[in-house]
Amino acid sequence: MKASELFVKCLENEGVEYIFGVPGEENIDVMDALIDSPIEFVTTRHEQGAAFIADVYGRLTGRAGVCLSTLGPGATNLVTGVADANMDRAPIVAIAGQGSTARMHKESHQILDLVNLFEPISKYSTQIRTAEIIPEIIRKAFKTAQAEKPGCSFIDLPENIAGAEVGNLAPLKVQAAVTPTAPIGKCASVAEIISKAKAPVIMAGNGVVREQASEALVDFAEKLNVPVATTFMAKGTIPFSHPLCLGAIGLQAHDYVAFGFDKADVVICVGVDMVEYHPRLWNPDCDKKIIHIDESPAEVDQHYILEAGVVGAICDSLERIAAKAKRRADAPVHKLHEVVAREIGEHSGDTEFPVKPQKIIWDLRQALDKEDIVISDVGAHKMWMARMYQAEAPNTCIISNGFAAMGIALPGAIAAKLAKPDQKAVAVCGDAGFMMNNQEIETAMRLGLDIVILIFNDNKYGLIEWHQNRHFGRATGIDFNNPDFVKFAESFGAKGYRIERTEDLLPTLRTALGDGTVSIIDCPVDYRENMKLTAKLGNLVSPI
Repeated sequence: MKASELFVKCLENEGVEYIFGVPGEENIDVMDALIDSPIEFVTTRHEQGAAFIADVYGRLTGRAGVCLSTLGPGATNLVTGVADANMDRAPIVAIAGQGSTARMHKESHQILDLVNLFEPISKYSTQIRTAEIIPEIIRKAFKTAQAEKPGCSFIDLPENIAGAEVGNLAPLKVQAAVTPTAPIGKCASVAEIISKAKAPVIMAGNGVVREQASEALVDFAEKLNVPVATTFMAKGTIPFSHPLCLGAIGLQAHDYVAFGFDKADVVICVGVDMVEYHPRLWNPDCDKKIIHIDESPAEVDQHYILEAGVVGAICDSLERIAAKAKRRADAPVHKLHEVVAREIGEHSGDTEFPVKPQKIIWDLRQALDKEDIVISDVGAHKMWMARMYQAEAPNTCIISNGFAAMGIALPGAIAAKLAKPDQKAVAVCGDAGFMMNNQEIETAMRLGLDIVILIFNDNKYGLIEWHQNRHFGRATGIDFNNPDFVKFAESFGAKGYRIERTEDLLPTLRTALGDGTVSIIDCPVDYRENMKLTAKLGNLVSPI
């Protein structure tokens, strides 16, 4: 048996269904071994697209998404998607072919030290130096990538190792540690702090999504009558329609939900990753009592000094604490839900053109069912999506907010349809983010996927203009020209729509969602609303 065949058998043993990537000379042995494997190799048009697909696939399934490249430039093209997955805590295994070990000690064509290149953006980065250790390395890579907090494992596979003959070896048994239950004494201490609090607030983070603890979170909030704000990446862990939901927190500006944290004396952080929203923004004076509930210990930060912490399975922790804590009476912060919900609907009947971002998001929400999935790219529209999109279930609004890499939405929508084929998938992009990985339209068409790509079109880097205008009152270097997106879609065999009246957006969305293929909607957006929002938030008066 060739080492490459053993390698693929080990991937099969881990339950891998798809590998996303680009073939090359140095990974041809693995490619050949995949021909007789049930694993489907999905050829992408760029390695960055492959890494992003694996990234979102990992988020949605909890199982490591797998991407494959060749050596040198193929591997470096993986870097952005790998870094995004690692910082956003998505399980991913990235594999790169490598030149022969016989030429790695000297200057040689396309040879880079990939292990050290990927080490800062991975939980585990290694090279296979002898075929006999393949079962151990594959097992460790998946175990490490999928363990809390999840991230990337990187494997460098030299071509001479992949092509070598290997003895009668087999994959190792798949095992994972069981997360320990929360210590009873710690839970009792936390329950006492919450019981004595005057205005506690819950901040739910991405860990709640990863641990499938949304139902436990809602039960906890209801039993104790404590309102919940979510980070951008935890949208939907409590349905937006729930009266205890305060909406999403994450803007650096002082939004409505921030007033709830101003009033809070105790902040209960459940599954919150520090990269999602820095505590200096909600605890600037270091005067909040902070409770940390997660499967991992708290990060060290001067604005995140704990009053108490519970490390263990989140569902178990929440249940044990709720059993001992006293139910809270309504506090002024409870009123924020009505305030936020009212603002979200303010532009529901707006007909001005170009379309306001608030109206685009309102119509998108009306067109989708509760379980359908939107993947937001990074840009000005991300701020509006994070603030105003009403997620009713976890993992239905995917936002990259740790590494926050542009170009993720279209590959992410491909991942969503492969992972959740019965749910609609919409890539919400700015025109800039869309152009970064638009080549993957061909991948989606070849796979026969039905996805909708909704483009907020303003012919510029709108988020950068927003920041420049806020800081300097002027902007530079942000303008560009776009192709005709309708003709661009049609050139791939996809459907293309251009919004020319605001009233046409909702019916066009509904038509596109029923097309059964890739559909692109070019929607001109009025980003004058960006600075209006900045002014509004700067003058916002607490409603509680």
